[in-house]
Amino acid sequence: MINKVSVIGAGTMGNGIAHVFAQNNFEVNLIDVNAAQLEKALQTIAKNFDRQIAKGNITEEIKKQSLAHISTFTNIKEGVRDADIVVEAATENVDLKLKIFKEIDEAAPASAILASNTSSISITKIAAVTKRVEKVIGMHFMNPVPVMKLVEVINGFATDKSVTGIIIELSKQLGKVPCVVNDYPGFIANKILMPMINEAIYSLYEGIAGVEEIDTIMKLGMAHPMGPLQLADFIGLDVCLSILNVLHEGFGNPKYAPCPLLINMVTAGRLGVKSSEGFYTYSTGSKELMVNKRFLH
Repeated sequence: MINKVSVIGAGTMGNGIAHVFAQNNFEVNLIDVNAAQLEKALQTIAKNFDRQIAKGNITEEIKKQSLAHISTFTNIKEGVRDADIVVEAATENVDLKLKIFKEIDEAAPASAILASNTSSISITKIAAVTKRVEKVIGMHFMNPVPVMKLVEVINGFATDKSVTGIIIELSKQLGKVPCVVNDYPGFIANKILMPMINEAIYSLYEGIAGVEEIDTIMKLGMAHPMGPLQLADFIGLDVCLSILNVLHEGFGNPKYAPCPLLINMVTAGRLGVKSSEGFYTYSTGSKELMVNKRFLH
């Protein structure tokens, strides 16, 4: 029975995951080494609850009860010591994730399930640094977590079927739709999505079409709600690059090699929405989407 949830990482994904668990009456320990990030996360969660209230989806009372379910910690050992499940949502960096999983394996109860929100890193590799390989699984939420319905459930090589069953039911309790996949680079979501985004960037790089044209064709021609270049900005160009590198290294196939334009943009710190500049530029308060002047002819 899952009652107590520890979420590691108070960034965009971590605060969204904490939000949905708390809203569904789970006790949540939100953990981050940065106290200021925890405070920012609580403010973000409160604002997102306010959006739900404005839309008539929840009441002020539900917001109040949900926020009361969240406790914050800057120490991992303290934050996971009574957890039924730990969901890691730290930066998409393999060395960091391995370090975190070693630590939570030592500190969390032996019965606890350890889940990663990784979008591409091997669950089998993560599990290998723990003493509970059968209890390690991927629980890949989509951004924004309170809105998106999908949870990609990733079985590591040694994940026990009973653990998979628990995560499927847990996802449903959160109002999500779980889809079970096996542990290979990029899983399914990013194995399909990232080559499309990379191809869109190559099309821009090769001068075949402009930013707006590429995105408009995919929106109006393929019924995508957002064009691939805007989506890349939203995901974070650094994250896109990291996932493409995982795919390229994992499969050894040149079709996954990241576009030189993407590499240059990340190197220059043009990361999309998070840096206010990617394929588009983003100004606070503006609802108008402006193509980055660098890409105007």
